[in-house]
Amino acid sequence: MSHSSTTGNAVTQSAGGQQLHVVLISVHGLIRGQNLELGSDADTGGQTRYVVELACALGEHPGISRVDVLTRRVLDSAVSADYARREEALSDKVRIIRLDCGEDIYLPKEQLWDCLDVFTDNALYWVREHDLAPDIVHSHYADAGYVGIRLSSHLGVPLVHTGHSLGRVKRRRLLARGLKGAVIEQRYNMSRRIEAEEDILAAAELVITSTNQEIEQQYGHYDHYQPEKMQVIPPGTALDAFHPADGSERDSAIFRELGRFLLNPDRPIILALSRPDTRKNIVTLLEAYGESEELQAAANLVIIAGNRDDIRDMESEVQEVLTDILLTIDQYDLYGKVAYPKAHRPNDVPVLYRLAAVSQGVFINPALTEPFGLTLIEAAASGLPIVATEDGGPRDITANCHNGYLIDPLDKQDIIKTLLKILSDASAWRGLSNQGLQGVRHYYSWQAHTQVYVAALQKLLASTKAEPRASLTLRRRASLYHDRAIFSDLDQNLLGDAESLADFLDVMKIYSKCTTFGIATGRRLDAALRLMKRYGIPQPDILITSLGTEICYAPRLTRDSAWAEHIDHLWKPRAITRALVDLPGIKMQPKAEQSRFKISYYIDPKQAPGLDEINSLLHQQELTANTFLSFGQFLDILPVRASKGFALRWVADQWGIPLENILVAGGSGADEDMMRGNAMAVVVANRHHEELSGLVDIENIYFATQPCAAGILEAMEHYDYLGNCELPGA
Repeated sequence: MSHSSTTGNAVTQSAGGQQLHVVLISVHGLIRGQNLELGSDADTGGQTRYVVELACALGEHPGISRVDVLTRRVLDSAVSADYARREEALSDKVRIIRLDCGEDIYLPKEQLWDCLDVFTDNALYWVREHDLAPDIVHSHYADAGYVGIRLSSHLGVPLVHTGHSLGRVKRRRLLARGLKGAVIEQRYNMSRRIEAEEDILAAAELVITSTNQEIEQQYGHYDHYQPEKMQVIPPGTALDAFHPADGSERDSAIFRELGRFLLNPDRPIILALSRPDTRKNIVTLLEAYGESEELQAAANLVIIAGNRDDIRDMESEVQEVLTDILLTIDQYDLYGKVAYPKAHRPNDVPVLYRLAAVSQGVFINPALTEPFGLTLIEAAASGLPIVATEDGGPRDITANCHNGYLIDPLDKQDIIKTLLKILSDASAWRGLSNQGLQGVRHYYSWQAHTQVYVAALQKLLASTKAEPRASLTLRRRASLYHDRAIFSDLDQNLLGDAESLADFLDVMKIYSKCTTFGIATGRRLDAALRLMKRYGIPQPDILITSLGTEICYAPRLTRDSAWAEHIDHLWKPRAITRALVDLPGIKMQPKAEQSRFKISYYIDPKQAPGLDEINSLLHQQELTANTFLSFGQFLDILPVRASKGFALRWVADQWGIPLENILVAGGSGADEDMMRGNAMAVVVANRHHEELSGLVDIENIYFATQPCAAGILEAMEHYDYLGNCELPGA
């Protein structure tokens, strides 16, 4: 069973197949058949709804005889008495069974680990007491997987698992919020969760995921990664609320709200709907629209970016995104062509899709990366063609539904061309609309999900009866988290020699289980991603951009918001630009090279004063900042707490990687503070000689004889960097 097979491969069910008894395990949260308390806390949301909807959908499938949902029984006056009922029937075939789990009161999932063995014993007792013989145990999330391993082993039946989220990925997101590793361990029991996930991946006969990207970029971080035992079966989507237009859309309040912004509200609508997050790439979409008169003449642009009251009161990143949206609209003078309402209600969202469809418009998701793409499925169910980022889940959706096109989210011309392709051809638009309506019901309804799910279970049971699974020979890495890292500049180090770059990337892939790979560049995030794509460089674990003023973590380019808050200290960019406005020999670089925490100039060293003089001038104005000269022609000014070196040390501290276990590769003056200190360092042979000449006599800085990536490989051998890097399964 290969992860490359998607839902399109088997939407039939053997009529003569055995009816299956499936046990679903979902331990935490508040689970009941009606009025799910979605969002009441972090544990009661998408997963609880998924499990209940899956159970009910399976109950309607002819290949299923019975579904039992095992969850935790809660006796707590703070929650509904519904969660104390030992049994709740959802249909003739489906019921929820609540079992005692050590503590009676409601507890968050992080506090349940010591109770799970009690839950396991009670689950086995309940199965034996009722003389049941389940065919499959299907666990949801790591805590249920811990139980599932033991229960499936006792019963002698295959274990199926759905992770919903993964500990290694969540740890990166928590680090990005500024939590220290020790705090994450204490608060989230992360080590126990990740160890459980490793054991689950070793034991499970089938792992169900939503997208291929989830398999490759999330499960790929685990030692017991077995992609041949993973299958993409997208979750079913509740399609009741999302349907083609019924004629009432233009009578809605949200249509009147859009009319406040648009001079010609009857034009086709390009609809973008997302959180105000930098990764959603809304500003690039606006720039593309603003730069194309043809696109402006063809359609209005409607941006739904959350709800806002006073932008000044919002979190800094949200504030930055919304401010950029407003400034970009103003820059291109898009008033009357772009709608950006302050607020919308949940029941406005389906109407917005239908309004765009009625206008023969298009839905666009220009995000830098999109793990799944639920909005794309909702748009398809509304009869609205889609344009979406080529990174992540949209690849699967467009391949299944054939209802739109993928774009490079950093290529504005690609965005313009693709939108016009749909908007300018009414016949093609109708074809895409109809294909989306058919495809979403064929692949993304709960009926479609259960058809493929049951077929996968039958295939699994047939294969395990024919050939019992061989004992595992997989091994774990020596440490739970990476204890070493390699950080390299982009332009000087990784580019310039395609052959050595390919060799270096091969080494990084082979040793990805024991070493973290990071890129530290002076380029902005969007420019760095564009360059990496051009040269086939995969997304690193850590991406430090804009000379160390921004840190993002894979796999979702999660921005380190704590770092942004940290470097904002004493940062006064407007005062700095005023102080330097009359300085000879410097010229402001284009807007595309500037960012929130980086002021960039071209500098002519023959006319401009030296760095010491520039620093002195800033000090006289009581301004504190870091100044960097690169390649003899670029002057960058950053907050006093920001640089590549500061960012590297922040990451090392957050991730718990000793500096002496980090190999740093540089080639220009902007890399110098990153290479000084306790880290292993290499200066590649194609360096900018003058700027790094002061490092020649420093003991732990190696000057390679080879240029570019070949110089990094040479340094890895020099330092015996991988000497005790033990690979799983080696």
